[in-house]
Amino acid sequence: MAAHVLRGSRVVQQLVRQRRAAAVAGGGGGGGVPAPAAALAGRAKSTQATELTAEAAKLGPQRDQLDLTFTDTRAAFQSKTTWEVFRGVLVYTLCTSRYLVEHNATLMKLFRKLLGQKLFHTVMRATFYGQFVAGADQASIRPQIENMRSFGVKSILDYSVEEDISTEEAEQAEMRSCSTPGEQEQELTVQKDPMARYHAHREFADRRVKVQSARTYFYMNEAQCEKNMETFLKSIEAVSGSTQCTGLAAIKMTALGRPQLLMQLSEVIMRTRRYLAELAGSERATDVISQDVSVEQIQSRLKETSGPGVEQWLKGLTYDQDGLIHLFSWSGLIDTKTLMSDLFRVPNLTTGRMEPLITSLTKDEEEMFKNMMRRLHTIFSYARECDVRVMVDAEQTYFQPAISRLTMELMRKYNREKAIVFNTYQCYLKEAYHNLSVDLDQADRQHFYFGAKLVRGAYMEQERYRAASLGYEDPINPTFEATSEMYERCLLETLRRIQHYKKYGQPRKLAIMVASHNEDTVRFTVQKMDELDIKREDKVVCFGQLLGMCDHVSFPLGQAGYSVYKYVPYGPIDEVLPYLSRRAQENKGILTKVAKERKMLRSELLRRLVSGQLFYKPVGNYTPV
Repeated sequence: MAAHVLRGSRVVQQLVRQRRAAAVAGGGGGGGVPAPAAALAGRAKSTQATELTAEAAKLGPQRDQLDLTFTDTRAAFQSKTTWEVFRGVLVYTLCTSRYLVEHNATLMKLFRKLLGQKLFHTVMRATFYGQFVAGADQASIRPQIENMRSFGVKSILDYSVEEDISTEEAEQAEMRSCSTPGEQEQELTVQKDPMARYHAHREFADRRVKVQSARTYFYMNEAQCEKNMETFLKSIEAVSGSTQCTGLAAIKMTALGRPQLLMQLSEVIMRTRRYLAELAGSERATDVISQDVSVEQIQSRLKETSGPGVEQWLKGLTYDQDGLIHLFSWSGLIDTKTLMSDLFRVPNLTTGRMEPLITSLTKDEEEMFKNMMRRLHTIFSYARECDVRVMVDAEQTYFQPAISRLTMELMRKYNREKAIVFNTYQCYLKEAYHNLSVDLDQADRQHFYFGAKLVRGAYMEQERYRAASLGYEDPINPTFEATSEMYERCLLETLRRIQHYKKYGQPRKLAIMVASHNEDTVRFTVQKMDELDIKREDKVVCFGQLLGMCDHVSFPLGQAGYSVYKYVPYGPIDEVLPYLSRRAQENKGILTKVAKERKMLRSELLRRLVSGQLFYKPVGNYTPV
């Protein structure tokens, strides 16, 4: 493991040296951190190739009126060549074939074998790869990134290479990573153990099953986690070198460590809620910060049963003038100064003896957790130096309590001057609003910038099936309408807090990404921003959609001056086939929306043919917010 630590340190040190060398070579001017020399040279060449005409430059940045019906084909597709419009029609038409979509992975392997690699690559570039992936590497994607930027849309870069392993291999990897050597595999239900939902189950070991729109990482070893960290670092470097404003990148925590540790930590968080409810005499087990409990009440409750270690435990409570925030000192865990086994201990309310809330961890498991935290620190330290925001993706509910808690503590460390770390909230969850409100309160009370990405969610079918099989309450909202209401409720809460900061002249320590392809959600956001006097230039609200999808929403927003990002995947063709397979599956599930975009693309294609714009060349003059 020591070799892995040194390797990760060398990678980030090398990247930092490159950036600083570039800063010296470039004179260190400007407000942001300069990109490496190679990236700067590449950007200069690409900028020359896509330079605006002198006449357009004199006019200054454009701002269009936003059509909230999202039916203006000219505004939607003026960033595209006629070939790209035609390709969109072709790809979306292919996505309407149920047989083609359901068997796309098998068919792509067959076509690759029949056509040969060279011809197969040509076909893929002309269809699915060209539509949904920007290119093979950082250099090849730069022209598309700069073209989008000239039309008001920024980029979130994602190296979308995925391992194509079998179900059997996935199950073996998951179960091996979620058990201690020598431990017997147990199939528990919630009836036998209420915490069974935070344990691994072979039936659900392949976490890709019933999941279409999210990437899955399986733990192989610590060396693979180091490689994943390096990939994330390179994505941050690519973002910084390819954009002229604050960029965005995304990571998954399960890529950076053993998933069993996240499940154990999630279980600890749930046990802590139950313990606090008992301590406070409450019937509802909920977050520490939302319980109306003072330190004095806890001291009084434990006075009669105080045993060895209780006084020291009380000193570790995190609180302010408004009451308790945490039962434990999370900063020690985040900074790897405290072992998990030592931190998560509480006084028995009857005997006063200190008892563990977490099952015993081996020395290797404690070291694995430290490694995971080191990787996270490496990523966020580098992101802060590069002035790149990093969104931590949400995952399954048996991981999410741990992911959210660690993310919030990383926010507290890295979001002191601006929002670098973003947490993700899945609004299809019944607890989404509660979780968001609690985290907003923590950020407010501990005085750090809060970053949030709102999504509907990616694991609905899997979550429902798992809950029914193991016997716990379905965590998902009952209907699509209920999820939409939850999304709007969460969004409105963040917007109102932004308005409150603005009204009282306080720093707006809040940034929100509305990551949605839903037109109603986007309309709701724009209208509420107007009602609450939140300007697009305030740079506190941004929108996000996937490359190759929902262009009729993304580009009109960007051209109207709103902050908009496209999630831009890149990677070699053969290695991004799993990603392309998921995109095809996702489009199958939203055929109504695809039908609208396909119809708009056809209309734009016809308009260009009739108006003699068949060889139209996009030239944008929109400056992203």
